[in-house]
Amino acid sequence: MNWISDFVRPKIKKTTAKGIADNLWTKCPECGQMLFNRELDKDSYICSFCGHHLHLPVKKRFEMLFDDGRYKLLTLPKLQDDPLNFKDSKKYTDRLRAYRRLTGHNDAVLVASGELGSIKTVIAALDFSFMGGSMGTAVGEGIVRAAEFALKTKAPLIIISASGGARMQEGMLSLVQMARTVAAVNQLKEKNIPYISVLTDPTTGGVSASFAMLGDIHIAEQGCIIGFAGARVIEQTIHETLPEGFQKAEYLRDHGMVDIVVGRLEMRAKLIKILRLLLNRH
Repeated sequence: MNWISDFVRPKIKKTTAKGIADNLWTKCPECGQMLFNRELDKDSYICSFCGHHLHLPVKKRFEMLFDDGRYKLLTLPKLQDDPLNFKDSKKYTDRLRAYRRLTGHNDAVLVASGELGSIKTVIAALDFSFMGGSMGTAVGEGIVRAAEFALKTKAPLIIISASGGARMQEGMLSLVQMARTVAAVNQLKEKNIPYISVLTDPTTGGVSASFAMLGDIHIAEQGCIIGFAGARVIEQTIHETLPEGFQKAEYLRDHGMVDIVVGRLEMRAKLIKILRLLLNRH
């Protein structure tokens, strides 16, 4: 029995507004424990009971990585919101408006520049809280602009992925971004500019099938899911039971798809060490 969820939360709901009470706690998706949001933020969104890495807000991740938490966001171009006039149960424009209010971001990618271990670095990060970090034209353009800025400034590029894949509301236009982002990171390789791909939970679909798996080094946060299709879809297709831990970061490392698996708190130190090695700055 979980005494927090069974006793504390009902009492809070009786004495406070429902919206306020719901915003106080987050349930760990791995162990089911209720986590106090204020403590969760202090713990860098890592479950204090089981160590599971929950989704980390992009700006907090930037603060954790850049020297002294200082960085400058790049201004990304504003593209047409709904090129296909798409509508399912809700208009695509209404979905975008709702997620922009929720996150405060224009779309699911932010690009920042700053110093990492005194090395000028460009970091692009996908925001899973914005439509599951799905890649549409705005995300594709953001990755391309990040690569172009890294190329112009001769700075290493780090892309932090957290995505369910291509954005279905943009159809073929979202799939085209796979080719565009691949071409963008390949330009860095031609100029011998380091590109490090950081994989977080989850990295799937068209993102994993494009720029996310083309890094010079692949680093994954511990326990994150990495793959193309979901495990259930694969099992239904091949009619086989998948191995335990299939698509987890540790499984992919053991089978050669990921180079390094690290905890979130060790990520900054590991990135600095790798950048110094790649740039010959021992």
